[in-house]
Amino acid sequence: MTPADLSRCVVRAVRRAVADGELTAGAAVPERVVVERTRPGGVGDYATPVAFQVAKAAGCPPRDVAGVLARRLGAEPGIERVEVTGTGFLNFVLPTPSAPAVITDVISRDVRCRAARVVPAVDSGLGLRERVVRRSVLRLLYVVQGATAEPARPTVAPVAPVAKRDGDVVARYGADAAAWAMLATPARETPSFSDAQLLVQGEPGEFFRVRYAHARSHALVRNAEQLGFRPEAGDVDDAPALLRLLADHPLVLEAAAHHRAPERLTRHLVELADALLDFQYRVLPQGDEKPSAAHRARLALAEAAGTVLAGGLALLGMDAPERL
Repeated sequence: MTPADLSRCVVRAVRRAVADGELTAGAAVPERVVVERTRPGGVGDYATPVAFQVAKAAGCPPRDVAGVLARRLGAEPGIERVEVTGTGFLNFVLPTPSAPAVITDVISRDVRCRAARVVPAVDSGLGLRERVVRRSVLRLLYVVQGATAEPARPTVAPVAPVAKRDGDVVARYGADAAAWAMLATPARETPSFSDAQLLVQGEPGEFFRVRYAHARSHALVRNAEQLGFRPEAGDVDDAPALLRLLADHPLVLEAAAHHRAPERLTRHLVELADALLDFQYRVLPQGDEKPSAAHRARLALAEAAGTVLAGGLALLGMDAPERL
């Protein structure tokens, strides 16, 4: 079970518990459930507060609802353990995701990310930053919910404008870099613009690292072709951080769309880029090594990471060059 499957599994558990009478008929069955990574110090790998939503309509304590759902979900294949914490939070432990399953999910999701580039523009009468934020939210909604008919002004938190002191940030930093700074900051907060972060082509710049990591994924594929091999999905046992981040990507998109918070996506892309840049040195054969199944599997994983980075940048309205 992937983390994205977990969200759908929880919805089914609520529906069946209501149908079987374990939860009252008045219990709300949500169309979607937001499942997120457990915060540091929490229990398990993932958590959801869905019991609170269901309990409100059912008129019973959230912990009772969580107990019913935990019993059902604990018997689901692919879920190692379910635990109820606090007043009703459901916490899950999942097995380590397999590289082939993650790569398959990445490929199918990439099609929707590319299609999101055609989402209609928002009201041109809005301020620069509000236009940038709302366009990104529309793309996220399209990918997550298929929301092609979303209103031109999706509900978001009040958007703080670019400070007058920063002047014409698009002219100074370029449209993509300026948009990154605007989206990496929560909508209510005033974005900051730094030459070191947005102009310098080096390690300190998060925007540069994300695009550079994407370009490196393409370079690895080109270099592998010169060595006579291509990517081929297979098990990879030396990239747990990269696998976890790729598996979490659908949940990040869900949460970013649900909370109307593109900054969640920018943070995830930075983590993913850093994991890929660390992993890249293990992808190609070294010295007299011959290309093996392990090299092909690592290359497929690196290529999938590059695909996710490109899709994430597209959702933010930015290009992902193949060479830097």
